[in-house]
Amino acid sequence: MAKCRNLADVRDNIDRLDRQIVPLLAERAGYVRQAAGFKETKAAVVDQARIESIVLKVRHMANEEGCDPDVIERIYRSMIDAFIIFESQEWVHLHDAEK
Repeated sequence: MAKCRNLADVRDNIDRLDRQIVPLLAERAGYVRQAAGFKETKAAVVDQARIESIVLKVRHMANEEGCDPDVIERIYRSMIDAFIIFESQEWVHLHDAEK
């Protein structure tokens, strides 16, 4: 991580990271969209065991990176909640199209 000299440097680096993060989130959304097609019921969109597995994994990764695991967990739970909404909508769209 670069040492910033001022707030402008901090913001420039955050913007740089956002330019990397958004394409990764878009790619993740593509896989979430595909997952909706493999699930037989809308209820299957929420897989609590998978969610908890992801959270444990990212908490461990946060520790390895020297980051607060609670912050990472909150980010991931929020992201997962948003993707559940997205996947639920995709599931309805995909399965209505099959009728």
